[in-house]
Order: sequence, then structure tokens, then C-alpha cells
Amino acid sequence: MKSFIITVLVALFFFLALIFGARNEQVVTISYFVAQGEFRLPIVLAVVFLAGFLISWIFAMYHIAKLKLALRTANKKNLNLENKMTDSTLLQEVDA
Repeated sequence: MKSFIITVLVALFFFLALIFGARNEQVVTISYFVAQGEFRLPIVLAVVFLAGFLISWIFAMYHIAKLKLALRTANKKNLNLENKMTDSTLLQEVDA
């Protein structure tokens, strides 16, 4: 449910940016390091918004994957400890 709400909010912000851009049909000049170009404002807004979203999404997926890997490692260690404790408990019962 949480991811659905976030997706709807992102889509809403993108839609609002497009509406804002559609109401402002100015041509803007963008200077690169070695070149310069003239683009319509809605195109610039959409590209910048999507680029920011994709970069944020990539960083988020990296951190989520790192956390999942750490959780998997911790679960394996926990399972190994439980197996060792169970084995030692069985050995103590057999000895007694």
C-alpha cells in the first residue's frame, strides 16, 4: 500500500510539472560545457524531473539491496547458531 501511494504521488508531481510546462511555452537556453541549445520549457522540466527520479531510484535500490544482503547474512548466522545450540542440547541429553 505504501509503495502504491508513493507511486501515485510521483505520478501526480510529474503530471503537475507537465501542466506547469504546458502553461509556459517559453523557449529556454541551456548552456552545456561545450555547447548550447534552445528547448521548450515543458521538455526541460520533464527531462530534469525524470532524471532526478531515476537517479534517486537507483540510489534507493542500491541501499535496499545492501540491506537485504545484510539481512540474509544475519539470518544465515542465526540459523547456524540455532543449529549448534540444538546439537549441543541433544548431546547433553544423550550424555545424561
